[in-house]
Amino acid sequence: MRKMIAVDAPKCSGCRICEMVCSIKHVDVVNPSRARIHVFQHENVLLEVPVVCQQCESPPCAAVCPVNAIRRDEELGRVVVNYDTCVGCKMCLAICPFGAMGFDTIANKVINCDLCDGDPECVKFCSPKAIQYVDATSVSLKKGRAISDKVSEQVHQLR
Repeated sequence: MRKMIAVDAPKCSGCRICEMVCSIKHVDVVNPSRARIHVFQHENVLLEVPVVCQQCESPPCAAVCPVNAIRRDEELGRVVVNYDTCVGCKMCLAICPFGAMGFDTIANKVINCDLCDGDPECVKFCSPKAIQYVDATSVSLKKGRAISDKVSEQVHQLR
């Protein structure tokens, strides 16, 4: 069963603890700029949105990588970077449709969510449960239901 990190943005309090624990897990310091998850604030609508790699089935970042340093690990359903091969061209940053690839300016390398090897730290510390590690199928069903509800609501308004 493939799992993924699902974000429920309206639940996000903007505390940014996810960024802190991610940076501690990966680089042993509290430095949100080195995290693999980032919370973007939309002040005009008072909304905080955590953004994390969507672990694409056919990752555009892998397709654009000139040295094939990015690949999909099917065992955990994640996108991984081979740092021995990566040349730091940042083409993956430019192509990511979610803005989820990052660049660690201290380590001078691209970074993305590695799902903490199947036990994401950000999920453990998200008190409002805005970030969850769930079965990918349940996310599809939930989104499908939400779209169905919107269509039904629009049809109902036309009557």
